[in-house]
Amino acid sequence: MIRVALLMALWAQPSHAALVHFCWAGSNGYTMTGSMEFPDLLLGADVVTQDEVTRFRIAGFKDGELIGTWDLSDREPNDTWYLRYFPRTMQFPTNGEILGPYDQGWNADGTAADCDEDEFGFNAGNYAQDFCLQGRWIEESGVPPQKPFIAQTTAPTDPACAGPALLSKRRK
Repeated sequence: MIRVALLMALWAQPSHAALVHFCWAGSNGYTMTGSMEFPDLLLGADVVTQDEVTRFRIAGFKDGELIGTWDLSDREPNDTWYLRYFPRTMQFPTNGEILGPYDQGWNADGTAADCDEDEFGFNAGNYAQDFCLQGRWIEESGVPPQKPFIAQTTAPTDPACAGPALLSKRRK
């Protein structure tokens, strides 16, 4: 009886979430900011997947002007949602670093052309990291698939990804 009461008390405790932010710099003035939450118990895990993410949102920009957003809370059944994240190194794997059809599919599949009209998405796979906007692949946004993509604990200061955390290196 005491064990049951203890378990009930533990379940009633507020859950804690890890919050990470990211800023991705593509080509030709395309950038993206975003944030996600997942249970903080997973901070030491090998990988966090879309199944563990509790909140997620991204905003895409062209030359600092907002071009689109996507939020997990607005996800439709046909929206691509495929995410892999290495919490120990605060890195999103790219370039086939993990098994799967592509490394990241945030409302954009491997063709980066499946986001719906009036929608925005991001894709990272074996060909490039790039955007989908209104059902169209934005090829000029792309960067090589091997470019590191890391997260940070502080929010980006601007959509140009020019804040204090330099995102051009992989954290060790």
